[in-house]
Amino acid sequence: MSDNKISIIRPFGPSIAKVEIPKELVVQLNNFVDETIKDEKKSKTLDHGKQLAGDVKQELRLETDFMDKIGWGKWLASSVGVWINMDRNVKITKFNILNTWIVRQFENEYNQSHTHSGHVTGVGYLKVPKNLGEPIQKEKANNSNGMLELVYGSTAFLSDSVLKINPKVGDFYFFPNYLRHLVYPFRNTNEERRSVSFNAKIDENIYNSLDHG
Repeated sequence: MSDNKISIIRPFGPSIAKVEIPKELVVQLNNFVDETIKDEKKSKTLDHGKQLAGDVKQELRLETDFMDKIGWGKWLASSVGVWINMDRNVKITKFNILNTWIVRQFENEYNQSHTHSGHVTGVGYLKVPKNLGEPIQKEKANNSNGMLELVYGSTAFLSDSVLKINPKVGDFYFFPNYLRHLVYPFRNTNEERRSVSFNAKIDENIYNSLDHG
């Protein structure tokens, strides 16, 4: 599985890395979820909702054996390594996944503002509804339905503090654990918005030496 090209986004202090998830990983992750939700016992065993901030239908923890089998952890480690090296010209030697999980979000559900544990985190998209619905006040130009919002600092003259990301299947965004973020609800569809996230730690000395913005 080859590494994908990473682009660095810096709308405010900390950098954000954008990369495309290999198509075979998207298929394997979706297949895992589709098979798991057919098994009520397994779904309960892998339920990760109590540990997370969202008010969504289902959040499923990924098993270590499955991650190893498909190379999910290896891809995350490689991508984070490239991102940190591109941004700070330093190579990580440690990458310890604390947890990784799937979020199944449906109409009117949301993920409230929160941060993550560990040092680095991220989110990628496995399924996105064709239509996320119109805003209630249709004359408004901005439609945030189903979007990921990243927040850093405060909005001021010549200073942005918010980045809104429109979900697209295959896109993955890496960012530091302390970066506050949320997911807006969407409307008028029975389709699922499915994403995958993780928390991980890198070398303590590298994390502590980095300028957090």
